[in-house]
Amino acid sequence: MYKRVTLRDTVEVPPEHLADVNPDLVKQLLQDKLEGLMDEDVGSVVSVIEVHDIGDGAVLPNRPGVYYEAEFDALTFDPQMQEVVDGEIVEVVNFGAFVGIGPVDGLLHVSQISDEYLAYDGENNMLASRDSDQTIGEGDAVRARIVTKSIDERNPRDSKIGLTAKQVGLGKHGWLDEERKEREATAGE
Repeated sequence: MYKRVTLRDTVEVPPEHLADVNPDLVKQLLQDKLEGLMDEDVGSVVSVIEVHDIGDGAVLPNRPGVYYEAEFDALTFDPQMQEVVDGEIVEVVNFGAFVGIGPVDGLLHVSQISDEYLAYDGENNMLASRDSDQTIGEGDAVRARIVTKSIDERNPRDSKIGLTAKQVGLGKHGWLDEERKEREATAGE
C-alpha cells in the first residue's frame, strides 16, 4: 500500500553548499539518501515529496559537512499482509513467477497460481497448463494477495514477499475477464 508519511531524518550538507541551505537542497540530499531504502516501520521510500522544517545545523568533529535534522513528507510503499495487489509479471522461472508490485517484486509460486498443473515452458518463457489453454508469462497483468512478507532493511532487493492467486477474484487479468464474461452470459440466460 502506498502511503504519504511525515518523517524526520538527518542529512549532511557538504561545505560547498553551506551558503545556501534551503528546502530544495535538503530535499535533493534526502532523495539521494533515502529513496529506494527499505524500513520495517514505513516500508520502501519511493519519493521525498516536501521538506517542512530544517533544524539548526550541527558540526561533528573531523567531518567536513554540517548536519541538519529535517522534517519532510515522503511517499512510501509498505506491503501489508492479506493485501490484494495488482502487478505485472517481470520474470518467469520453473518454480513460479515474479510479480512487480510497486518498487519490489513478489513471488507467485507455481502452486499458488492455479488449481491446474502449470508446467514451465522455457522456450516461450511462460507457465502453461496441460489441461487447458491457460498460460501466464512476462508482461501479463495479475491480481494476487500477499501471504508472506520478510523485509530486509539492509538489502531491500533481498526482501521476500509471497503471493497467492488461487482465491476467487485473483489471477491473471485475462482469466478474470473470461470468468466474468462467462458469469454474465449464464446470468442472462
